[in-house]
Amino acid sequence: MNHSDVHDGTISCVRNHAPEPPVTARPEPPPALQLPRFLPFRLNRLAVGVSDHLSAIYRQRFGLEIPEWRVMATVGPEHGCTAQHIADSTRMHKTRVSRAIAALERRGLIERAANARDRRERQLRLTWAGRRMYSELVPLALERERQLLSCLSTAQIEALNEGIGRLEEFLGLL
Repeated sequence: MNHSDVHDGTISCVRNHAPEPPVTARPEPPPALQLPRFLPFRLNRLAVGVSDHLSAIYRQRFGLEIPEWRVMATVGPEHGCTAQHIADSTRMHKTRVSRAIAALERRGLIERAANARDRRERQLRLTWAGRRMYSELVPLALERERQLLSCLSTAQIEALNEGIGRLEEFLGLL
């Protein structure tokens, strides 16, 4: 509430304030985020590390980049799938998927075929050369995975797979 008094042609304002609260201890600051211990950061760093570890095989020997490898690995066991299926299952952006498909098409490793059920939709499948590369690449990738997991016991591998599965389920990725 404001009160104004006029004295000798000057106006003075007096404000009525609520009494100030007693001085107390400062609130505790929020806990600091320790990035190296923050699970989302650790998972992302691990995913990049694992991907780089595996890419040494398909980049050096087959000239494939990570998105191209993911497209081939998704299309390989299928009898045809769509670019949308690849984007959904790999969590890659549609643009990256399209560029990878185009690069694989230029190399003659993948082809598009009309979908018998829906003419607007194109099915992707590996060509003969793509199948040959895929059949050489898969055993090497599986061996690389085995090497990576060799630092874990069987029980640790099972626990890791169970934990990853639960996180994927929680996030709706399954």
